[in-house]
Amino acid sequence: MSTPLVEMDGDEMTRIIWKMIKDILITPYVDLKTEYYDLGLKHRDETNDQVTIDAANATKRLGVAVKCATITPNAARVKEYNLKEMWKSPNGTIRAILDGTVFRAPILVKGIEPYIPTWKKPITIARHAYGDVYKNTEMQVPAGCKAELVVTDEQGNETRKLVHEFTTPGVLQGLHNLDNSISSFARSCFNYALDTKQDIWFATKDTISKQYDHRFKDIFQEIFDAEYQEKFAQAGIEYFYTLIDDVVARVIRSEGGYIWACKNYDGDVMSDMVATAFGSLGMMTSVLVSPDGTYEYEAAHGTVTRHYYKYLNGEKTSTNSIATLFAWTGALRKRGELDGITELSVFADKLEQAAIQTIEEGVMTGDLERLSTLPNKRSVDTETFLNEINSRLVALL
Repeated sequence: MSTPLVEMDGDEMTRIIWKMIKDILITPYVDLKTEYYDLGLKHRDETNDQVTIDAANATKRLGVAVKCATITPNAARVKEYNLKEMWKSPNGTIRAILDGTVFRAPILVKGIEPYIPTWKKPITIARHAYGDVYKNTEMQVPAGCKAELVVTDEQGNETRKLVHEFTTPGVLQGLHNLDNSISSFARSCFNYALDTKQDIWFATKDTISKQYDHRFKDIFQEIFDAEYQEKFAQAGIEYFYTLIDDVVARVIRSEGGYIWACKNYDGDVMSDMVATAFGSLGMMTSVLVSPDGTYEYEAAHGTVTRHYYKYLNGEKTSTNSIATLFAWTGALRKRGELDGITELSVFADKLEQAAIQTIEEGVMTGDLERLSTLPNKRSVDTETFLNEINSRLVALL
């Protein structure tokens, strides 16, 4: 390696797996160079979450990052970790700074069949990574209050719209997004579709949200018509818009093989649905791509808290490490591509091949063993699984 990766460490069981992957499958083979940031919850609290901001800015500087799963604290976590405050999602902070689009796709292996029988090809979820509920302002409202949207222009003139007159107590939430971020989202989606030669579907609820969601629809269409229509025709691919409820029905009936572009919250929910329906959330790749060509690879699942407590008690766990491993291979491959180090990209390809081969030969973690239809299969513990991958990697190398 010539240029470092930004390495963002994480929490709980995934933090344990993170070190195992490095020790068993990467550092014996790669002269690994990283700029390390500890995004574990305790360190985020110690730095008042400045470490998350620093890691995101380092990613903009170096171009490629790899991130471990992290805790987004709720009230219980604040108490458990004795936190100064309920820190926001580090993923949300990083995505806001990088202003990219998250692309998530299932990792397909023989023996793990999708729950939807018609799905034959991967479905890639493209998730907008800025704004909406992840940058919201919210409050509880007592009875007898009137809530308004107020926008004040540069001259101090106000525009007001009534939200609701609360005769009983309730809750209120304010959302926003930005034209330039929606434009970046659209271009990232269209470029990714051209790169992967896949159709792209986009959906919102513009019939109900006649200004907010309709703005997304209009910007996508304007950019497609002005910049991408001819390129799509030459590539033989299609851009298709419909309502979110209609697209869900179409997705279930489809055979897959396309990109499904979603607003921020829709993408959060639907990527988990797609991952689970393909077999497992632990078998999902996730990469944030910014319009300026910055890449951040991560696992699309949580920190596997239940397994972590078992690990702390000295018990063996059988935790699926594939998504975390593919975050590493994605980052190493991209670093190799950007720096012209073919051997690094080839190594990443072979490491992925070894991982898939291990599962398809019947050696897997407990979650996959319960799903697999292979006749001869066995469940192994977390470390044994990585060692099994390593033995196949040695053969491939």
